[in-house]
Formats: sequence, C-alpha cells, structure tokens
Amino acid sequence: MPPAKKRARSYDPARTRAAVLAQFGNVREAVRGLTPEQLALPTRLGDWTVQELIAHFGMALTAVHRALDRPAPPRQDVTVAEWPFATAAAAAAIDEFTRDLAAGRSDLTAYLADVEAGLRALLTEHPGGRLLETNAGALPLDDYLVTRTVELVVHTDDLNAAVEGLEVPYDRQALAAATRLLADALAVKAPGGSTEVRVPPYAVVQCVEGPRHTRGTPPNVVETDPLTWVRLATGRVAWKDAVAQAKLSASGERADIGDLLPLMA
Repeated sequence: MPPAKKRARSYDPARTRAAVLAQFGNVREAVRGLTPEQLALPTRLGDWTVQELIAHFGMALTAVHRALDRPAPPRQDVTVAEWPFATAAAAAAIDEFTRDLAAGRSDLTAYLADVEAGLRALLTEHPGGRLLETNAGALPLDDYLVTRTVELVVHTDDLNAAVEGLEVPYDRQALAAATRLLADALAVKAPGGSTEVRVPPYAVVQCVEGPRHTRGTPPNVVETDPLTWVRLATGRVAWKDAVAQAKLSASGERADIGDLLPLMA
C-alpha cells in the first residue's frame, strides 16, 4: 500500500495579511532616513544598489495588483510550496523592471507609502480564494500573499546586510510563514522520510528518499535557526559555510542536504 499523500500546509489568511503589512511597514519606517550615500551603497544582489533594492520591495507587493489586473485563470495548477522553483526563470525580467522603477522614483519613501496604502485597499476588495496568474502558475490570492512574506523577509536580510548599523526588525508571523514555505519547498524538491529538517520554532519537515523514520530520534537530522534557513534556501549562505560557522547541526549519513540548496535564486 503506498504511503498517504501529505496534506499541504495551511496558512491563516488574516495572519498572513497582517504579516505582509507589518514587515513592509518595518521596511518603510527603516528606510525613511537613509541618506543619498546609503542609497548608493552596493548590495549582495549583483550590481543592485540599496535604492534598487528598496524599489524592489515595492515591486514585490505591487505584483499582487498586476496579477489581479489580469483575468482569473480557470483553475489552480500549482501549490504555494512550488513557487520558489519558478523565481529563477523570471530573474531577468525582475531585474529590468526593478531598475526602471528605481530610476523613475526620486522619492522612495512616498512610493512605499503609496504601495502600502494601495495594498491595504486592495485586500479589502478581493476574496482570498480569487485565483491569480503568477510567474509560478495559478494560485489563490491568500497563497500568493504567503510568497510575499518570503520576498519581504529575504530582502529585509539583504537590506540589513547592505547598510551598516541598519537593523530592520522581522515580524514574527512573516518570518514564520517564510520559513515554513521554504521548508515545504525542500520536501517537494526531495520527497521522502529519511531526513528530518528542523527550524525551530517554526517548521519541521521530512525529506530525502530512504528508510522512513517512524519512532524515537530520527537517524538523520538537520537543525538550524530561521534566518540561517532562509539564507540557505535562497543562496545567501552556502551549506559548507553554515556548517563551518556552526550555524547548523547535521547528524546522520543522509543529513548533508547541501546539494539540494539553494531552493530559489
């Protein structure tokens, strides 16, 4: 008898919406006082400057508007845990859009305020089940908003890394949703039950083909903190570097999942 199919994780729509708005608000407040010199600083995202990175925050949320402007697809054809695998194909278009946006916005503070106001209005008008055509496929609005937590958390980390002394806080619900989505993506990429990946306090997933663990301590365990997991899953830190820096623990012959990472570009 084949094993039962795992039920997809569900996300509380109200918490997701609050998390997106809270994390975007954290960013908007933090960048308000950045100087022209700070806006011109390089980031770890190719040759993007801080100004272009900030513009991208707005782009990540107005993507919801752009999707809602298109006709609703007839049916959902992708899960939210599959979304990370589609981001690389859209990288060139995202880069061009972001550069044009940054070049055309002299007042990023006002721009971000407009984006936030627009999103708040939009979320009162549309039901969470409304299907959107996204770069990954057709997803319900509520699921697509979960992907926005990944965008916001990942790029908040990029921003903090780029500007010395800047410490944009992470909304707990946003970090939790981003961690869980990326953990579930790993389970999609490497289905199985031989290895347990733990990211306390937010996520535990089983992955990698091999003998399935049922009781007691799993023979293959990976454990790390949420931000390190997000960085591993998105290529901000390499597996070998995280191990060398004691940012994760991995025990068991199937616990080296470095070849499965990153999950998204």
